[in-house]
Amino acid sequence: MNSQSSSRDYDALIAAPFGAIGLRVQDDFVVAIELLSETSSTYAAPTPFVQHAVYQLQRYLQDARLAIDLPYVTGGTLFQQRVWKAIADIPAGAALSYSQLAQRVSSGPRAVANVCGANRVPLLVPCHRVVAKSGLGGFMQGNPHGLAIKQWLLAHEGLA
Repeated sequence: MNSQSSSRDYDALIAAPFGAIGLRVQDDFVVAIELLSETSSTYAAPTPFVQHAVYQLQRYLQDARLAIDLPYVTGGTLFQQRVWKAIADIPAGAALSYSQLAQRVSSGPRAVANVCGANRVPLLVPCHRVVAKSGLGGFMQGNPHGLAIKQWLLAHEGLA
């Protein structure tokens, strides 16, 4: 868990093999997912949407072939939304390099990397599937545990 968030900052906290997933919702939309390197006590708000979201995320953690199908809100600029849409179209078990993704959205790799870093709903917009030409690239904006989480996610999807 990062030092700026407490477990009660989430509508649900879900145990994961890499630590935990912090989930925030608003009006039956996912507004944020945080991939955390530490597990705290898990819980979920007793609302139908949160319970459904937890179920979907737990299914994905058990089997990456099962797509997560949850409504979400990203906000962001038109350019960010275009990049996030392109990332969301990358299926489980596949990856694109920053350069390949940049070509798809008619931009540059650094701009695409910056948009990946601003993604507030990883797993729904699976930015872990965007990698460097040779290596993993970045993940979670320099979080010291980010690359280990990215490695786990890619291995879970059969890409390691």
